[in-house]
Amino acid sequence: IRDDFPILARRVRNDKPLVYLDNASTTQKPLSVIEKITEYYKGYNANIHRAVYALAEEATAEYEKTRDKVAEFLNIRNREEIIFVRGTTEAINLVAYSWGRPHIKKDDIIVVTEYEHHSNIVPWQLLAQETGARLEYIGVDDDGELVLEDLERHLATGRVRLVAFSLMSNVLGTISDADRIIPMCKKAGALVLVDGAQAVPHMPVDMQRLGCDFFAFSGHKMMGPTGVGVLWARRDVLDTMVPFQGGGDMIREVHKHETTWNDLPYKFEAGTPNIADVVGLGAAIDYLTGIGMENMRRHEMELTEYALGRMSAIKGVEIYGTPDMKKRGGVISFNFHDVHPHDVAQLLDDDGIAIRSGHHCAQVLMERLDVAATSRASFYIYNTRQDVDAMIESLENVARVFKI
Repeated sequence: IRDDFPILARRVRNDKPLVYLDNASTTQKPLSVIEKITEYYKGYNANIHRAVYALAEEATAEYEKTRDKVAEFLNIRNREEIIFVRGTTEAINLVAYSWGRPHIKKDDIIVVTEYEHHSNIVPWQLLAQETGARLEYIGVDDDGELVLEDLERHLATGRVRLVAFSLMSNVLGTISDADRIIPMCKKAGALVLVDGAQAVPHMPVDMQRLGCDFFAFSGHKMMGPTGVGVLWARRDVLDTMVPFQGGGDMIREVHKHETTWNDLPYKFEAGTPNIADVVGLGAAIDYLTGIGMENMRRHEMELTEYALGRMSAIKGVEIYGTPDMKKRGGVISFNFHDVHPHDVAQLLDDDGIAIRSGHHCAQVLMERLDVAATSRASFYIYNTRQDVDAMIESLENVARVFKI
């Protein structure tokens, strides 16, 4: 598998071999994805849905083929419910604008969790400020798991209109108990948005089983290109939503003073889309399908468990998140008690090891943990025990440098 990823052969700082452990931020791309994007630009670069000449028809076919691949990959029954966007952030903002503004009223409640990424907090803050609604939170316990009693309390008010949560935390790796959360929300009459950005690349996801109303994810976290992602929503909900942007291709007819909208999903895909990267996303889905998501999940569980075991033996390391591997993805956030995460990351970078340091676009969670920042290592299918061993050796050097 590693041979499929050209960048993993690089040598970086101090001529060290690259050990890439920042996969929760973005993943590396296999050659098949890189070549597919190049193939588009070299072979059939043309706009889609607009012309009948050969290149345009080929481009349209490849673009729409990716929609079918998304449907099969996630067990989505209706392809017209799949909307291509720039990523999870745009998908959530689309829902906040096109569904939220017509449906959320004064004193309604929107519920999110304390471990959400900013992209699943800020749009709801803006919506609440605009409409007079309230934003409430599901807390996180000391093991990094959601306190679902908070959700029960919010739902009991009868005012909750939307619950939005990450299927997997980008900081703690916690896998949310969607099988409990979503039925609770449905029983109370609340719609549910699931941020799947961290989950879709790492574990099997079945939309028929999940049962949410909105689902969003990004291509670049699943070996695909940047600048492309997906919003899925139930058709009956999409039919009630106004367009997010106006322009070409999202219209049926335009007259001087009125316009009618195109059919789904094109009603929400205004202008020339990111054709090349949608095609690249299709190639990434092909690659993941070839691996098998059960195999992906198994590999990451084994690697994360190994890393947790070795890291826990290092003096001064505090690890955040649940110890239950069945409830955890391939993400480990940690701190050395007296060392700033940026210093940790810099010393590891000197050894060619790429980890993330900072608040990870999750400052609400940082406040809950009572820290300014953490270090984070995150794994993917091309990572190995040798990568973990290299990180451990470098962390032991951090302990020596700072005399921990």
